Amino acid sequence: MKPTLIIGGGIVGLFSAYFLQRQGIEVIVIDKTDLKDNCSTGNAGMIVPSHIIPLAAPGMITKGISWMFSSKSPFYIHPRLDLKLAQWCLLFFKAANETQVKKAIPFLKNLSLLSKSLYQEFRQEHPESAMALVENGLMMAYQTEAMEKEEVEFAHLARKYGLEAEILSKDDLRKVEPNLELKARGAVLFPGDAHLDPGALYSFLKKYLGDKGVKFLTKTQVLGFEKSASKVDAVLTDHGKIEVEKVVLCGGSWSGELAKMLGFSLPMMGGKGYSFIQKNQPEIKQATILTEQKVAVSPYGATIRFGGTMEIAGTNQSINRNRVKGIFESINRYYPDFEAKFPEENQIWKGLRPCSPDGLPYIGFAPNYLNVLVGSGHSMMGISLAPATGKILAELHQQKETAIEIQGFEVGRYS
Repeated sequence: MKPTLIIGGGIVGLFSAYFLQRQGIEVIVIDKTDLKDNCSTGNAGMIVPSHIIPLAAPGMITKGISWMFSSKSPFYIHPRLDLKLAQWCLLFFKAANETQVKKAIPFLKNLSLLSKSLYQEFRQEHPESAMALVENGLMMAYQTEAMEKEEVEFAHLARKYGLEAEILSKDDLRKVEPNLELKARGAVLFPGDAHLDPGALYSFLKKYLGDKGVKFLTKTQVLGFEKSASKVDAVLTDHGKIEVEKVVLCGGSWSGELAKMLGFSLPMMGGKGYSFIQKNQPEIKQATILTEQKVAVSPYGATIRFGGTMEIAGTNQSINRNRVKGIFESINRYYPDFEAKFPEENQIWKGLRPCSPDGLPYIGFAPNYLNVLVGSGHSMMGISLAPATGKILAELHQQKETAIEIQGFEVGRYS
């Protein structure tokens, strides 16, 4: 039997390999990098069933236009002559409406809840993983009246869809953060959310899979595919040809280029984010998003990670220090007592989140192929949605009924 080849060794690729190897499938994972540092290792590590509204939401166009005039803003598209970017922006504009969002909510919610339950099972099965899963919720803290109105309205929407949401006053915040001031009017707490250490999870998964016989081919570039009828017979790389039984595309921000080689459209842009770790003093206890600045705060006891920004950057990997300054300056704006120190360049993590125009991932069979599966386009929620995506891809691979409905994630919706 020929192997199943997973193209892309990020967290979605690894969880796909995890569920496939449990079915006794021979798996090879290839990646163009050395798998030491990627989008899966330095993000905020948040598990967010509360995030039921996709990136392409009503109001994002207006906010995006205003934010574009500041290089430190939460969302930034550098204006440039780029046909691919223009096409992506047009599709984003078409998707950012209430009708599309209402269609998306049930699919995102169910995928997120499945992922969280799989993380809980994973922790029970692998207590040695040291992934530090903390289930004390996620708080959305706000400073302005306008953002308070927006977050409270969203809390009511979340409750309508069966999610817990608690509206906290300024006095409540003192109980949540007893060690320092959180300068905010209030917050919404989603008790069902969680966070973990993405680097520890990724390192464990990679070693575990290797021990289980999954082969890793790093620094391996895909050059093309050998096809016959509706199947891929082999993947052509700069290290030779690999004959395959099935192919799973989990190439993150580069998945669009892989799809183009196969003859179908998978609109994708890299959304660059940054993060850095600080000593957690005075200790911040609660995982939080600073809503006006869209900065994520993930505490791990003695250390804490601050991350954020969505810089639509294609596949540009350079560090824009102004984007990092935007995150850094937010810290003392909300936590005036926190001992923040601007990170050195080698302490700044960056990663490209694969963003589809409608904010929904692509999960399922590629159009016109019987043996090509896709799991990509998870935007900022790759860690959050990876276990569920991997499980669904393994179910499809084995021609089993999927655990949840996946029509909203149709791979060929732009083909």
